[in-house]
Amino acid sequence: LATGIASWRIMVSVFAGGFLMGLVAHYFQTPLYPVSMLDAVQQLTLGGFAFGAVFMATDPVTAARTNAGKYIYGFLIGVIAILIRTYNNGYPEGAMLAILLMNAFAPLIDYCVVQRNIRKRMRRINIKA
Repeated sequence: LATGIASWRIMVSVFAGGFLMGLVAHYFQTPLYPVSMLDAVQQLTLGGFAFGAVFMATDPVTAARTNAGKYIYGFLIGVIAILIRTYNNGYPEGAMLAILLMNAFAPLIDYCVVQRNIRKRMRRINIKA
């Protein structure tokens, strides 16, 4: 963080997405999925979730590049990681799979964010003209 290589936006949003999905999973807990009985804080501190959020998701080469895209990218990593961990008994840790999946979608997220900004600026120019 001090050197500017890692993004705090991604870290915060990964933990926010994981915490929110942990709350939802805990609220709808079922004996069929025993991991759903863990509370949200336990979901964030167990396994490789925190390691993935701090060291893997913040890779500057494969992560989203826009600031808004970083928030979306990180939030979806957190949600998908807890979804995989909780509701897939055959795959006990979902952090790395979630990061790989969102790395594939990072360019699409950035494209959508940039296109939204272009449309917003074009509407602003058309209103003033």
